[in-house]
Amino acid sequence: MTAPQPDQTDAFGFAPAFAVDEPAAHGIPFVFNTGHSGSVYPARFLAASRLDALALRRSEDAHVERLFASVVTLGAPLMRANFPRAYLDVNREPYELDPRMFEGRLPPFANTRSMRVAGGLGTVPRVVADGQEIYAGRLPVEEAVARIEGLYKPYHRVLRGLIQRTARQFGCAILIDCHSMPSSSLGREPEAKADIVLGDRFGTACAPFLVEAFETELRGRGLRVVRNKPYAGGFITEHYGEPNVGRHALQIEINRALYMNEATLAVTSGFDSLLAALRDVVVAVAGQTADLEPRRIAAE
Repeated sequence: MTAPQPDQTDAFGFAPAFAVDEPAAHGIPFVFNTGHSGSVYPARFLAASRLDALALRRSEDAHVERLFASVVTLGAPLMRANFPRAYLDVNREPYELDPRMFEGRLPPFANTRSMRVAGGLGTVPRVVADGQEIYAGRLPVEEAVARIEGLYKPYHRVLRGLIQRTARQFGCAILIDCHSMPSSSLGREPEAKADIVLGDRFGTACAPFLVEAFETELRGRGLRVVRNKPYAGGFITEHYGEPNVGRHALQIEINRALYMNEATLAVTSGFDSLLAALRDVVVAVAGQTADLEPRRIAAE
């Protein structure tokens, strides 16, 4: 299980397309993933788009990989995409594709009717997060297939391998899928505002004990936390969360207004304090799970 090396530029223009930051020793049963934080925009992609680079970055979970970088020193691997979400979304099924985007016939097994496809946010997205069309014209269907076979599938092979390795070593594995959310997505009512949304697919992807531990620790640091609304977790949370066999997946969405200027994407003065709070939360939750038998975690 290896990711491409930094000096290997691939056919898509990434060097590398994704990476795993490994701890000196894997000391806690966690794997962290930031699949939407990629910020490398190949020239060929920019040339095919009708949007400028800043507009394309509206879909990006900017700086999230930096917010969680400290988990590596705590003893957990951090997997991060370098390709942008606007180019390829690994938090989708492998072939969730909109036939209106492509010249040529999609494979017969493609999912063309999901809600995400209808919204323009399939595996190869049609729009950025604010609804603007990405491409000036249709893409060859071969382009979508190449991105999925050459980037999406290798990404998931490595992520799956990290989870399997963690489960073998510790008897359980806890995947934390890290994201950010625009503050505008939370509605205008005061009670709708949240700093953090924890998504466990409504209790099916992660043991309640772990969700409660994260919620308690986050709230204890002054953060407003809600569960599953408006984000219950995407494909990764649903696909990798199997609490009955000791494999847990929890999605964490962070309000971007806490740490960055949402117009310019520049980090703000809140970045460092949030980074420290998230680090402390991981330390606290890891401490609570350290002495638990894997079967007990699965049964909670």
